[in-house]
Amino acid sequence: MMLVTGATGNIGRALVEELHALGAGPLRGLTRDTAKAVFPEGVEAVEGDLARAASLKSALEGVRSLFLVSRVGADADILDAAGRAGVDHVVLVSSITVQTHPHLGPAGENVAVERLLKDSGMAWTILRPTQFASNVMWWADAIRGHETVRVPYADVGLPTIHPADIASVARAALTEPGHRERTYALTGPERITPRQQVEAIAAVLGRDVPFAEISREEAHREMATFLGDEAADAVLDLTGGDLNDELLTVRDTVSRITGSPARSFPQWVSENAAAFA
Repeated sequence: MMLVTGATGNIGRALVEELHALGAGPLRGLTRDTAKAVFPEGVEAVEGDLARAASLKSALEGVRSLFLVSRVGADADILDAAGRAGVDHVVLVSSITVQTHPHLGPAGENVAVERLLKDSGMAWTILRPTQFASNVMWWADAIRGHETVRVPYADVGLPTIHPADIASVARAALTEPGHRERTYALTGPERITPRQQVEAIAAVLGRDVPFAEISREEAHREMATFLGDEAADAVLDLTGGDLNDELLTVRDTVSRITGSPARSFPQWVSENAAAFA
């Protein structure tokens, strides 16, 4: 039995679909509200809250393989519950910042989660993706309202990854040999700047999307109101303020593992255009 946590999220939903299409065996999708979850026929929807590891007891019964997106602060209890339930293999989504910006607070927290998993006695595969293509959903309200998209570092290109590619690598790690005790850095096929992202969205919508570059200080003031000062600084460092070759490198890990080219940012936009219309 496999359990996909976050099964209605950007990665989990795609992973459930891939595992189901593959006929990978008994499959459960974890969600906080089974009444609202829509899974392929034959996928068992189970209810649980990752913030409360005790709520996962029934979901973990009989599970041998677990997919988990790191939830810093709750992972120790989740991994403990998985180990006690007899889980054999965990595929963990961490972050590329573990290797590109280990000095940042969020990266240090992910390092700790990775270490917990490696010390758990369960087999592990760790995925370290770069910036998600779906992060541009932060702009969706402004774009729908025909307002200006305001971003710092407008011309800094990062190798943004399609969440479905993370799912494809996770599917391989869960179902194919050779991926246990491996760590994979995952990126998209090319660097893309915020300006180019907005242009791609505008092209799909068939209309202009107003765009303006703002200073780091302006961006920090706006972001700190909902992220806090430290997290806002970390995001700004990772999106342009503290670049390094490791962060900017485009890797072919997705195609090497899955046998298919990494999906492009314009492909993600085409698939999700309704969110901006």
